[in-house]
Amino acid sequence: MKKILIYGGTFDPVHRGHVNAFESAKALVSPDLSVIIPNKIPPHKERRGLASGEDRMNMLRLTFGESEDILYSDYELRREGKSYSLYTLQHFCDEFKDSKLYFIIGSDSILSFHKWFEYKKILKLCTLVCVSRVSGDRAELEKAALFLTSQGGSVLLADAVPFEVSSSQIRMMIRNGGDAACYLNENVVEYIRRHNLYTEDDSIDG
Repeated sequence: MKKILIYGGTFDPVHRGHVNAFESAKALVSPDLSVIIPNKIPPHKERRGLASGEDRMNMLRLTFGESEDILYSDYELRREGKSYSLYTLQHFCDEFKDSKLYFIIGSDSILSFHKWFEYKKILKLCTLVCVSRVSGDRAELEKAALFLTSQGGSVLLADAVPFEVSSSQIRMMIRNGGDAACYLNENVVEYIRRHNLYTEDDSIDG
């Protein structure tokens, strides 16, 4: 049975923290194929100064490269309506029949996973692979994993040193003229500069 690793996120922009999470999950799962999926930004969350789906996809390719064991999917970018994780996982269950799905989530997500849309159905479709985003939260993650296991889920906790940076922090640095190169792939740095991304205020209007 093939193992498919699913990694979704806004990736605006993709940074070394994302790479750290991806590589940690890959080391734990040893997947046959990894699927990287930029999320659609919901209409009610659209802000000025954010990158388009095309730009985010291009930056993902620059960061992770082209390989036979990586598939870049625009499924959520193309999908009408809300992009709930349940629908995405159902889609890839249908696409990769007789395969086992592994779904990467951050530590913030596992702690609130019980609030996700139809979370128990998600647990039936995949194994969660949790990668910590902050230091010192292992005990809390183990407690959350134990709860989700009691609800019929399967959870793996990746053993990785957290890379504590967020895309919003990076956007702010760039907008304020700071140097965020240490957090980004060098090709992404050049892409952002060439396309003049993240120079506008991305706060919500009104």
